[in-house]
Amino acid sequence: MNPSQPKIQLTQTEDYREIYSNSVQVRVSVWDFLLVFGLVHQETPEQVNVNNTLGVYLSPQQAKALWNILGQNLAQYEQTFGTLVLEPQPPKGPVH
Repeated sequence: MNPSQPKIQLTQTEDYREIYSNSVQVRVSVWDFLLVFGLVHQETPEQVNVNNTLGVYLSPQQAKALWNILGQNLAQYEQTFGTLVLEPQPPKGPVH
């Protein structure tokens, strides 16, 4: 016997917002994961600025669920559009 699944209703609070981020920092503690989203931009050849915009705390269980769903979606994306190649780390010095 299969129990019926509850209906899920998604709503957005008044302070809901969406942002673009090209920087994600991950901070880990025993109790949670903190994902800090921000924007990276280069002011001068010697100066790179990261403006953090949003921090999201996740329980370890939610972090693992996010990891799983991102992995599934990235695999589907690559199957459709081709392999994503991460650029190698730039040498020390100006970022171009």
